Amino acid sequence: MLLFSTILDVNEKMQPDEFIRLVLDWNKGSPHPENVIPNIHWNGERNIRYGEGGLSLEIVEYRSKRLIAVRYEKKTEDGIIWDTDYVMDFRQQKLCIRLDRSYTADALDVDSNFSTPYFIKLLIERGYLKDDNKLALQYRPVTITEENVGLVTDVINGKSDYRLPVVFVSKTYYDDDPVNVSLLAHRLKGIAHVMLEGSTTLNPTLQKDCDGKNEYYGAIGVYFPAKGMKPRRFMYRNRDGQDDVLLEKVVLCVVHHCSAQRVDPLFTWQGVNNELLKEGLANQKEGRLAAEEARKNAEAEVVKLLENLSEEESRIRKQAFEEANAGANELLDQFDEDMKKMQEQIAALTRDNEALINENYGLRTKLLSKDSVPVLYMGDEQEFYPGEIKDLILEALSEAAKNIQDGTRRADVVADIIENNDYQALSAAKAEEIKRLLKNYDGMSVRTRQALKDLGFEITEEGKHYKVTYYGDGRYQSAFSKTPSDVRTGKNCSQELVNMCF
Repeated sequence: MLLFSTILDVNEKMQPDEFIRLVLDWNKGSPHPENVIPNIHWNGERNIRYGEGGLSLEIVEYRSKRLIAVRYEKKTEDGIIWDTDYVMDFRQQKLCIRLDRSYTADALDVDSNFSTPYFIKLLIERGYLKDDNKLALQYRPVTITEENVGLVTDVINGKSDYRLPVVFVSKTYYDDDPVNVSLLAHRLKGIAHVMLEGSTTLNPTLQKDCDGKNEYYGAIGVYFPAKGMKPRRFMYRNRDGQDDVLLEKVVLCVVHHCSAQRVDPLFTWQGVNNELLKEGLANQKEGRLAAEEARKNAEAEVVKLLENLSEEESRIRKQAFEEANAGANELLDQFDEDMKKMQEQIAALTRDNEALINENYGLRTKLLSKDSVPVLYMGDEQEFYPGEIKDLILEALSEAAKNIQDGTRRADVVADIIENNDYQALSAAKAEEIKRLLKNYDGMSVRTRQALKDLGFEITEEGKHYKVTYYGDGRYQSAFSKTPSDVRTGKNCSQELVNMCF
């Protein structure tokens, strides 16, 4: 299963020997000792294999196309195979990096510790990567200030021209970072640029220059190079542990985008080896045809000579011919042996291809093995409590069903959806609790404050009012008077909260 893929533009500083040395340095300097292949001594070979136990590193050169491909493979005790491929095209000065894992039952699960390979950090530190328009590729965030605010406004307004996605992280209401931005930039090194709003004082400028399309108060935007792709926005929630959830969602969004990009077969390990096999077979075929032609010419020449020689000379010539013929047959046998080896390699690659087909089938089977098929897919809104979004949708359908004519297709479909999705009316229950709680509101008592908190509301004081915010989301706020004088205050406040949140 392909986990990660990216193509990087490399400068002319990267040459074949430097590339191979860098790969070997990457393995030697791995932060995980169990991944290091010991005792590698490279003497300039372009086609060589190193390894022991479950670790191997193989280098092949496709000289006519100026390509060098490297595969590092790790086989774990539980049978999972991890492949890391580096394919360097020295004609275009482009490097493709791919990480693959063999299919297992948990192949669809996400590793929350995933980050792009350490090899990319080496490329950055040693200055091998080209800049992406105005931005250098790095593993740290770019801080946006008044001086360079144009970097992010051009991205948001669609005026930039970057090869990689851009992630813009806005400051929270309290001028804090919504996630660990340094960690985010490190994990997305080589596949995205991470920009961090320096301060909330930039909000007016961004709002004006971006016509209100900018992220703010902790929201994170992901902008893609393809102009036709709609940006993704991830909202910030001021709740314990939500910063980690938000970070993971952004990482997954970018990684999935990069891995979904089409890659030329010559930028893959299998593609390079297939082309080498095809070239070798073509050369073998040409060599065999040439040998056959040479033998036929030799036979014709010998026959012609024998007709003009004496018996003794004929015998000597005949013996020489037989010896030459034996040599030609030996040469052809060698061709046959080489051909057999290449055919075995092709068969092995074919098996690999079939394994990939089976893997795709297995993944598809896992996805389709659910008892039900989703009618709708989740958007960018994050649940405030388990089952919230599903409950709100089912409540909306339940209310709509009251006004749908019985005996119609629409009525039957809506009723079927409600019946088969375990509608528990969670939002309706919370709404009734709000109405009961605020029915006789005459001030924020300790009991009322605690009950509101239990329902997910945060309460702060602002002058003569209390500000009540639903799950820390600034979009859902209401003001309560500290000393209400109207007997209808409680009813009005409860209705406002119900309409806004439930």
